Amino acid sequence: MTYEVPISYSRSFQTHLVLPPDTNHHHSIFGGKVLAYIDEIAAITSMKHAKSEVVTASFDSVDFISPAYEGDILELEAMVTSTGRSSMEVYVRVIAQNIKTGELKLTTESFVTMVAVDESGRPIQVPKVYPETERERQLFETGATRRELRKAKRQSTIERRKLLENLE
Repeated sequence: MTYEVPISYSRSFQTHLVLPPDTNHHHSIFGGKVLAYIDEIAAITSMKHAKSEVVTASFDSVDFISPAYEGDILELEAMVTSTGRSSMEVYVRVIAQNIKTGELKLTTESFVTMVAVDESGRPIQVPKVYPETERERQLFETGATRRELRKAKRQSTIERRKLLENLE
């Protein structure tokens, strides 16, 4: 599979209402709840892109920028911004809307790496992506740098595990 598809091909959206059970004692949404939403939309987006099952390889970054509160509406947007052979980098942003004031604010940004797999769980090849808008172009062009950071982090983790195994 060597074809390319536009980033917009797999763009996905979700809407959630922040309900009382989703919040902490500050009446703001639990970070873990937001992470679950991010993981779900990243999976949906990457499945649309790969036309296959996927697994979460890593949460590369999660930046909690501002809180969302009980009663807010959360709008999640996700898109595949970069691909490897079987991996897909998915950018997810979360916007909160206060239903009383109409105020919109960015609450969370995240990059998640998903891997396409076959029925046996083995990685399979995915299509490449290409940008069509300026925003997509910026995300696409900075993807190689993020990929290098992921590789360096992965190598550091391997070395740390080996070191800890030798200490046991």
